[in-house]
Amino acid sequence: MERRTTRAIMIGDDRTGRIGIGGDHPVSVQTMTSGYTFEIDSCVAEINRMHEAGADIVRVAVPQRKDTEALPEILAQTSVPIVADVHFHYQRALEAVEAGVHKIRLNPGNINDRREVDAVIDACRERGIPIRVGVNEGSIIERKDKQQRAAELGKFFADRHQGHLIALMIAKLEEYMDIFDARDFHDVCISAKSMDARLVIEIYREISARFDYPLHLGVTHAGPKETGSIRSVVALGSLLSSGIGDTLRISYASDPIHEVEDGLELLYCLGLRNRVGAELIACPTCGRIQVDLFTLVQAVKKKLDKEIELPIKVAVMGCVVNGPGEAEGADVAVFAGNQRGIIYVQGERVANVREEEILDRLLEECRRFQDRVRNGEVTLGEKVVEIVPPDPIGDLGSGVAKIESGQVERLTIDES
Repeated sequence: MERRTTRAIMIGDDRTGRIGIGGDHPVSVQTMTSGYTFEIDSCVAEINRMHEAGADIVRVAVPQRKDTEALPEILAQTSVPIVADVHFHYQRALEAVEAGVHKIRLNPGNINDRREVDAVIDACRERGIPIRVGVNEGSIIERKDKQQRAAELGKFFADRHQGHLIALMIAKLEEYMDIFDARDFHDVCISAKSMDARLVIEIYREISARFDYPLHLGVTHAGPKETGSIRSVVALGSLLSSGIGDTLRISYASDPIHEVEDGLELLYCLGLRNRVGAELIACPTCGRIQVDLFTLVQAVKKKLDKEIELPIKVAVMGCVVNGPGEAEGADVAVFAGNQRGIIYVQGERVANVREEEILDRLLEECRRFQDRVRNGEVTLGEKVVEIVPPDPIGDLGSGVAKIESGQVERLTIDES
């Protein structure tokens, strides 16, 4: 897919490495600590755990002076770029810059004095630190003359879902960006978040058409992982597949590690990042399953996460319907028979084992295959399988009228 062209900003230093946001840099994954920043040991442990899980950038809250005072020690004990999240108190931003933080997250609307915002911008310019300018639906709602304001702005996007909010968020962003333009500061990333997935899609499409700054994607207060994952993937997946978005945070009311894992998986699925570790696929529930598939899949995933570093495609299938096709298409695969598992490596059958032996033998084949790839003996995804697809017209003739009218082209399958 073709990505939208944007400016590029850099975050990090020689010690952490530099992460590019925008331009031709890969889409990066961010998350935020859930504990208190001033509790240094636990904050450092959480940041390092996030980084190990694959986070490219980690944000920390700095609402109090004791939080910014903790930053030098935190920065010294971590090796990932750190963003200071600043609201209301511009002094926290200045203190974070002085501490050596790598980026500032700022909402100018929360700071009443323009001179204070200017002071933050100038401090960031002096240190070469970028700023993310964020507006959230909850923080930009007009508290005074709300109905009149909604009517005034709503006319701009009257035909859109939540049109008045789209207009309000854009108006706020334009107002904020005027401040940065006046200071000739362009080392900026923009975000505009809501919990409404449709609004998120609409607002980012509008922003991407108006600004050439890199965009930070997110659905704010999305909820628990169980529902927040759907809400987030609907919005972010739609935008990313349209070429919009340069960095993202999936937000859950849950362990932030899940934010990192799901953010990376989203990018892997869209081909926006090279996969790290195994890709596990498995069949869904049905009455044909002949082994304890769900327990097996979880056990396989746990082992793969720990032992496999290369992007090997591993298939765990519960019956002989889709199993053979997946076994041919995956690097390593198993499909179940009657309480047994038939294991394949790049389409070649290598074992037929009892159900209780499937896990150990499958992992043994994965480890062996990974070693062969590293030694240059085989190539990932090397097996090419030609599977004749079903008749595109179908037995019921559905689509015939469209084909005869020329709306779609008739497909012919060569079965020779």
